[in-house]
Amino acid sequence: MAPALAQQKPLPAVQLAKVSLPPGFQIALYADGVPSARQMALAPDGTVFVGTFGLFSGNPKIGNVYAVRDTNRDGRADEVKTILMGLNMPNGVAFRDGALFVGEQHRIVRYDNILTRLDNPPTPIVVAALPTDPSTTNHSWKYLRFGPDGKLYVPVGGPCNVCDRGDPWATILRMNPDGSGREVYARGVRNSVGLAFDPVGGSLWFSDNGRDMLGDNLPSDEVNRATGAGQHFGFPYCHQGDVLDPEFGKGKSCAAYVPPVVKMGPHVAAIGMTFYTGSMFPAQYKNQLFVAEHGSWNRSAPLGYRVAVVRIQGGTSSGQEVFAGGFFDGREVMGRPVDVLELADGSLLVSDDLQGKIYRIAYRE
Repeated sequence: MAPALAQQKPLPAVQLAKVSLPPGFQIALYADGVPSARQMALAPDGTVFVGTFGLFSGNPKIGNVYAVRDTNRDGRADEVKTILMGLNMPNGVAFRDGALFVGEQHRIVRYDNILTRLDNPPTPIVVAALPTDPSTTNHSWKYLRFGPDGKLYVPVGGPCNVCDRGDPWATILRMNPDGSGREVYARGVRNSVGLAFDPVGGSLWFSDNGRDMLGDNLPSDEVNRATGAGQHFGFPYCHQGDVLDPEFGKGKSCAAYVPPVVKMGPHVAAIGMTFYTGSMFPAQYKNQLFVAEHGSWNRSAPLGYRVAVVRIQGGTSSGQEVFAGGFFDGREVMGRPVDVLELADGSLLVSDDLQGKIYRIAYRE
C-alpha cells in the first residue's frame, strides 16, 4: 500500500457529484487544506484530529497533525488548524481523557489537555518507543485505537514485501495508556492500517494488505477478526487464508492460521475502518463495518479507490458492498480514501490523502 500518488500533477478535481452512493445518501466537502489527511480521531467537543503520512516535499517522512473544527455545526468545517509540525510520519491519532495520542514511525507520544492548548501544544510525553528499521519506511506508518478494555492497540508492519523477522514485526501490539503492560496481541499481520472494535461483541477487527509481486489477482487484501490474544493470521507463510507463500510457505499449512473473515480484493489497499453505531443511517447499516480502500498502486487494472461496507452478523460476514465509489473514473485517480470516522450526528467522514480533503457523507430520506 503506497502513500498518496503525489506524482500526479496537476491533480484531477474530485467530482463529488459523480461519487456513487446508495439512495438517500449525499457526499459533500467537509474540510479542505489538510495535506495528506490520514487517520482521524474525534474529541467530545467535535474537534477532529487528523494525522498525516508526510507532506511529500523535501523529506517525505515529515508530517503535521491538524485540528479540524465545525464551530457553527453546519456540517462543514470552518477551521483547519495546524497544531503539530515536523513529526516523523504521524499517521496515527487517538483521543482519550483529554489527551491526544500520536503514532509516529518510531514512537507513540501523548499531548495532555490538548483541547485547551491547540495554539500552544504542550511538550509531548513519550508513551512507547516502537521498532523501526532504518533501511526502509515500508509499512511503518502507525494506526492507533483504544479498545473496550481500555488498552491502546497499534500495528507494527513487516518492513518488507515478504520476510520473516519475528516479533515484534508483523504484529499488533497492545499496552496500557501509559505504555506499560506491552504485549503482542496478534501475529502474522503484514500491514494493517485500520483497527476497529465490534460494538456488540467487543472483538478486534483489522485490515491487512497482502504481499505484492504474485500478479494482479493474488493475494487479496483482508478484513480479519481477532477473538483473543495470541492468534496468528498467516504472514509470511500463508496469504488470504488459502495461498501458501512460494518461499516462506514451504512445509506450512494454511490450516494452521486464522483465515480472513472477508477477502476485500487484490491490492485494493483496505485500510481505515469503523463500525457504524449512529442513528442517521438506515437501520441496515447499524453495527456494520465501513472500510476505506485506498486503491492499488501496482495492478494493471486499478482497483479500490472507494469506501466499502462489510456486512457483519454474529462475528461473520456475507462480504462487502461498494458504498461510496467513483474516486477512480477508469482513467484517472481523483481521490484515495484513507480513514472513516463517525461524527456525533451519525454522519460519516472520509479522509483523502491524495487531495488533502475530508468529505462528509450524510443520509436524508
